[in-house]
Amino acid sequence: MSTTSPGRFGRRLIQLYVGLALYGVSSALLVDAGLGLEPWGVLHQGLAELTGRSIGVVSIVVGAVVLLLWIPLRQRPGLGTVSNVFVVGLAMDGTLALITEAHTLAVRIPLLLGGILLNGVATGLYIAARFGPGPRDGLMTGLHRRTGRSIRLMRTAVEVAVVVTGFALGGTLGVGTLLYAVAIGPLAQLFLRAFAVPSASGGSPVVATGPPQEAILRP
Repeated sequence: MSTTSPGRFGRRLIQLYVGLALYGVSSALLVDAGLGLEPWGVLHQGLAELTGRSIGVVSIVVGAVVLLLWIPLRQRPGLGTVSNVFVVGLAMDGTLALITEAHTLAVRIPLLLGGILLNGVATGLYIAARFGPGPRDGLMTGLHRRTGRSIRLMRTAVEVAVVVTGFALGGTLGVGTLLYAVAIGPLAQLFLRAFAVPSASGGSPVVATGPPQEAILRP
């Protein structure tokens, strides 16, 4: 007998898409703040500057390319993985089209802090839904399995390369990048527990299992 009721599945599905949409909104807030982006955001912005495409479109293309890299790593995508590629980028572009450009620090600092906090909420929502990791996280965990190196090392190596490349292309690197790196782990852990789906037996909530916290900081 299945342990997943229709109601529980529906909640997980809503969490997935709300989380991914909010992730795109949070990324847009960080872009508008202009005080430093999350590591992959630096790359997306740099490529957007280079190609003349919107940052959301670049995010979709990069996500699709990263997903192709799963093939030699023998990773299997889930519904959340494929949805991530499109929903985050569309939500980012939609948000940027609606909000006005921030000019003063009195506006940019709250945008930065709000973006980081919302990013933590979004991460907790979509990871706790348990529909599969984002393409970028799957790249890190796939490299971990294939190389035998720690997830922490793989994440650091990938994100350093991403940040350096993005910055060289014109992406925004700043205090927000550092603050994001420090804050996102505790925030994601907090909201993962807050949004954990209750177990089928009505007991303890089901928290997403799998790689350690270091691997879940990007959808």
